[in-house]
Amino acid sequence: MKKIKRGVALTAVILWGVLIIVTLITAFIDTQTARTLFKGLIFTDIVFPIVIYAMMLVYKYLSKR
Repeated sequence: MKKIKRGVALTAVILWGVLIIVTLITAFIDTQTARTLFKGLIFTDIVFPIVIYAMMLVYKYLSKR
């Protein structure tokens, strides 16, 4: 179980890093589509860690039962 948790955590960190890099790249593109994409990526950059934290809390709560 410990290896699965590490794998999921590593995957989440890699995905979050890729999101941040794509957000930075999109920030330098000057088109209307890129602006819309940038807003969505900023939202995802903020919400993604919150969702991961919520999933950890639910897992911790359910595993104690």
